[in-house]
Amino acid sequence: MTQEYWKWPESGWTSKDIDWKKAKTVTAGVDIGSNSSQAAVMCDDRLFGYASLRNGPDYRSSAQTVMERALGNSGIKVKDTKYIVATGWGSCNVTCAEKIMDEIHCHAKGARFMYGPSVKTVVDLGAQTTKAIRLYGWDRIRDFAMNDKCAAGMGRSIEVMADLMQVPIEEMGERSLAVEKDPEPVSTTCYAFANTEAMGLFREGYKESEVLAAYLFAIVWRIHGMISRVQPEKEIAFTGGLAKNPGIVKRLEKAMGMESLTSEHDPQLAGAIGAALIAKEMVEKA
Repeated sequence: MTQEYWKWPESGWTSKDIDWKKAKTVTAGVDIGSNSSQAAVMCDDRLFGYASLRNGPDYRSSAQTVMERALGNSGIKVKDTKYIVATGWGSCNVTCAEKIMDEIHCHAKGARFMYGPSVKTVVDLGAQTTKAIRLYGWDRIRDFAMNDKCAAGMGRSIEVMADLMQVPIEEMGERSLAVEKDPEPVSTTCYAFANTEAMGLFREGYKESEVLAAYLFAIVWRIHGMISRVQPEKEIAFTGGLAKNPGIVKRLEKAMGMESLTSEHDPQLAGAIGAALIAKEMVEKA
C-alpha cells in the first residue's frame, strides 16, 4: 500500500472521569474544514470528548462520523446534547446543528479555553485560509485579517509538498529546523510555483532540510505579513493544523519577536471547542 505522507494522524478521545448524565448542560461543536473535521463535546465547562478525522468525499457523512467518534462508547447520543453549533468550510453539512457560527469567533473562544484567558492574539493556520484575530480583554473581537484567495502558504500546500518529497507531514517542521541558516524562500505568490521551485532545489542537490527550510520560510514570510495587519500583541496562540508544525511556529515566533502560548490540547480542535462553548452560551441565553 502506498504511503500517504500528507495525512496527519487521526485522533479521538472520550473522558472516563466525567459522568455526562450529571452535567447540567451537554453541548457540542463541529468544525468541518476543507480537508479534515473536528468535533468537541462539552459537559458544562469541561471537555468530555473530541475527534479529529480526515474528510471523506461527502461532508455530511464526515460530520456524522466525527461527531460519533467524539461521543465514543460513553453511551451518549447526538440527541442527548442540548445544543450543537457548526463552523468551518462545510458547516452547512452538519444537519444536527442548531446554529452555524463563523470560524473567527469559534477559534477565538476555543483558543482562550485551550491557552488561557490571557490570549490577546489568535492565529488560525488552516488548510485553505489563515486568519489573524486580535481580542479585547473581555472576549470580544477587536480586529481580524485573512489571507487572500490563493492558498499559497496554507496547510494544503504543505500537504502536497509532503507527498512530493515523501516526508511524513508530522516530521516536516523538525527536519526543516536542521539547517544552520534559512536559505532564500521559494515563491510566495502561488503554491504551484512554490512546489516547482522547491523540487528544483532538490534536483540541484540541496539537502532535504534546506529544501524544507526554503519552503516553510516562504510560508512564514507570507503569513507574517498578514498577521502584521492586526498589530499582534503578546500572549499569542496558534490554532489549526499548521500550528502543529514547529518549522512554521518557531519561524513565526522569531519573525514577530514573541513566543507563542502552549496547550495540552491539539490546536486543530480550537474551532470545534469554541463552537461547543458558544453552544453552551446559547443554552444559557434561552
